[in-house]
This record gives sequence, structure tokens and C-alpha cells, in this order.
Amino acid sequence: MKPEDRKAAIAAYKERKAIAGVYVVRCATTGQQWAGSAPDLATIWNRLSFTLRQGASPHRSLQTAWRETGAASFTFEIVERVDVEELVYGRERALRDRRDHWCETLHAEPI
Repeated sequence: MKPEDRKAAIAAYKERKAIAGVYVVRCATTGQQWAGSAPDLATIWNRLSFTLRQGASPHRSLQTAWRETGAASFTFEIVERVDVEELVYGRERALRDRRDHWCETLHAEPI
């Protein structure tokens, strides 16, 4: 990659708009579900799957299911997008409230 192409790619990444919201991770083998919220939904699955592959996830039940069933059993789905620009103050609380709503609706464990 040429230096100017690399700079352009970095600039484009920094200027992209982050989409916050709620996601769910499902294990097809066990039927378990985990719901979480993130300020940037585009990057959360990479972070979660990396920690799971390394065996370093802080979410014990998710890590156990990953170890026992394998990566192929898991799916990632975005269930709700939240407009961050409307949530200047209290963004974390609003995301947590929406996550709790989806945990209750889907009978999922919070992460």
C-alpha cells in the first residue's frame, strides 16, 4: 500500500460515523443468548470474537459455550441502533437501559 493510500484510508476511518446500539450473540448449539450494548457496533464483534478466541473473555458463560461448541455455532446480530447524536448526556445509561430491555425480551444474559 502506498503511503498516500494508507493516509487516505486512515482519514476515512477516523471520519466515519459510529453507530451505537444493542447486539445479541447467539449459540445455535446450546440455544443460549447474550445481549450487549456498544458505542460502535461496527467494531464490537471483532473485539468479542478476539477475546473469545484467546480464551480471555470476562463473560464466563459465553467463554464456556465458545470453548465447548466452537466458533461456528455463534452468530452476531444487531437488534437496535441508537442515534448517538441525540444522546449527548447519559449515553451509557441509555445504552444500558436498552440492553436490559433486550435481555428481558430475548431472555438473554447481559454482557
